[in-house]
Amino acid sequence: TTVEEHRRLGGDVSVDVSFRYLEFFLEDDEELAGISERYTKGELLSGEMKSLAVACIQEVIQRHSEARAKVTDNLIQQVMTVRNLE
Repeated sequence: TTVEEHRRLGGDVSVDVSFRYLEFFLEDDEELAGISERYTKGELLSGEMKSLAVACIQEVIQRHSEARAKVTDNLIQQVMTVRNLE
């Protein structure tokens, strides 16, 4: 669709892949609802939705990388050690 059509008709969040990623990764349900509303009304374009998804996923990856950097060989050994169940 063209930008004009999207502005007039709005988008369909049920088939938009970027929105589906946001459903999974965005932690703020109110923000997600606002994005859905704006996209459905045609106020938010597909490219803008993609940018929001990229920013959200980059933040998740950054947090994961920081957490992963804190994992040491010693910690892995502690977690993987076989222990008797009580």
